Amino acid sequence: MAYSRPVPRRRLLTGAAGLLGAAALGGCRAREERGEPAGEYRKVVLAMPGWPGGQANAAVAGHLLERGWGVETQLRELSTAEAWDQLDSGSVHAILEDWGGEPQKEALYAGEKGSVVPAGALGVTGHVGWFVPRVWAERNPAVLHWENVNDFAGELRAGGTGRRGALLSGDPAHTTHDRALIEQLGLDLEIVHTGSESALIAAIREADRERAPLLAYFWQPHWLHTEVRLAEVRLPPYRAGCQDDPRTVACGYPHTRLPKYLNAGFAEAGGEAARFLREFSWGAEDQNAVAALIAGQGMSPRAAAEAWAEENPDRVAVWLPGPDRG
Repeated sequence: MAYSRPVPRRRLLTGAAGLLGAAALGGCRAREERGEPAGEYRKVVLAMPGWPGGQANAAVAGHLLERGWGVETQLRELSTAEAWDQLDSGSVHAILEDWGGEPQKEALYAGEKGSVVPAGALGVTGHVGWFVPRVWAERNPAVLHWENVNDFAGELRAGGTGRRGALLSGDPAHTTHDRALIEQLGLDLEIVHTGSESALIAAIREADRERAPLLAYFWQPHWLHTEVRLAEVRLPPYRAGCQDDPRTVACGYPHTRLPKYLNAGFAEAGGEAARFLREFSWGAEDQNAVAALIAGQGMSPRAAAEAWAEENPDRVAVWLPGPDRG
């Protein structure tokens, strides 16, 4: 999911400042040994999904728990289904970004069993849609409404689509209702799968660089928005359930305030760590900045979180317990 790699600024502890810093660190370690910051829990395990934005959430929250409260954290790489199962069992304590991909597990664990509890909104709104390079849309503003897309089908052709334009998509496993939408709206489009998110990103980058026409299934938040300016095509508005029957689909995609979830036992007995994870929220701009370090620069999630925190002390100070003393 470029840029030159930033070098995190390191601060050396010297003289009196060093003694104060050592004392603060000692206090953090003492609290960790007693288990107080995380209540009854010796370690906090955060589910870390496969996409860079989700990795950014977990890495920054973990970094802040360690820095502010001396709480040991583990970022566990899991699929969405695995994360929900382990949240239910208590071997994972938090999911920080849920796109609703496991509605049956959510209904069972957060509803019937009560083993999982909501932990508020992440602060990021997730949205899937159809996008074109803004540099092309500025020359062809009519393309930004679905009723005019057929006028550009000739320019959007790709190998194998014949006279029809191409709607580029990434992984064929992605859940969409694009095919039904194309049919119901009578659009001269054919879905072309690039095979992967990375291949889709490469195609978008090339079109932006060449100022060329391109129509792609894409989403927000995503780190690519920090690099390429995209404009969204206005589809018919989403209504709850409008995508359920492929014979009648005639709507776009929802804007979803992405929620967080905690294991119920941890939520009750997880002390300051649980409280912090309930309160932790940030916007798409911050998430995209960290995700760009992970996917755009190849940094590990933990290294990206540390680099971002070093570059954004004011943002970090909002979350830490009083002055930055972790």
